[in-house]
Amino acid sequence: MGKGPPPAPKIVNKKARFKFEILEQAEAGIALTGSEVKSLRNGKASLDEAYAVIRRGEVFLRACNISPYPMAGYAQHHPTRERKLLLHRREIRKWESKVILRGLTLVPLALYFNERGKVKVKIGLARGKTHEDKRSDIKTREHKREMDRAMRRRR
Repeated sequence: MGKGPPPAPKIVNKKARFKFEILEQAEAGIALTGSEVKSLRNGKASLDEAYAVIRRGEVFLRACNISPYPMAGYAQHHPTRERKLLLHRREIRKWESKVILRGLTLVPLALYFNERGKVKVKIGLARGKTHEDKRSDIKTREHKREMDRAMRRRR
């Protein structure tokens, strides 16, 4: 018995947790073409500027850059095309009201393959952080790092 295929990479939106306060999270499927899946298996994607919008009861992922797959030939995809996210209608309605009434944003946190080999997007309902919030986060992170260093020195 041989080993299975190598694990597919997990593409993470590193800026999301710094720029936004994540209030709720959900896992959603995503409608992709074959060349997009191949490109994702190679780890050629970026979520840095990506966001999600709700339009006519459906959720779409915008500005997510999935690089073209070189072996796709004529069946090439556009790198930043709008992609449909697959969520339950009840969940979409719940989040739509929060986005409209409270001015929140839908931000993709990670793009990964689940144990069954399906591409999933971890999406978060987020509130933008102010400059002061970001500075306090940096300060607490540095303070924690200093405490850890001091604890290691004492051992």
